[in-house]
Amino acid sequence: MIRRPEPMQIVKQRRDGVLRALVDGVPYIQFLGITFERRGDELTCILPFKEDLVGNPMLPALHGGATAAFLEVTAIITLSWGMIWEDMESGALDAATITPDTLPRLPKTIDFTVDYLRSGLPRDAYARARITRAGRRYASVSVEGWQDNRNRLYAQATGHFVMPKRQG
Repeated sequence: MIRRPEPMQIVKQRRDGVLRALVDGVPYIQFLGITFERRGDELTCILPFKEDLVGNPMLPALHGGATAAFLEVTAIITLSWGMIWEDMESGALDAATITPDTLPRLPKTIDFTVDYLRSGLPRDAYARARITRAGRRYASVSVEGWQDNRNRLYAQATGHFVMPKRQG
């Protein structure tokens, strides 16, 4: 018997609910005010501007630590999203079944190198991560951060992560 596809609205609700549960499980993400937009399996991370994020009020420019944290959070959530995608798409994982106990553990940072290409302006910032290698134990990710123009990066990063053991 051929299984009938789920209505797209149900699929979108499941994806959005799982992403929300994943992000809500990290208090530092709420502290920084980071949000995520999802288009299919691609995530765009958004750091809304707040005065608290300014490191040099004379310029004013975003604090380098806030930029680095923003890019690292983008990498970690993108890796986690990739890990849970299969379970979510099969219907084995949805927002109703996610609890802090059932969420996958987050990847652990081995190293994270940030290239500051220009000063971050006092406005919203965006980032996307690309997984360059993902194995069972180790992953490598590159991240790009921009503000007004995707082609004018203000920071980029490369990170290596230890992947958590899969459940089951």
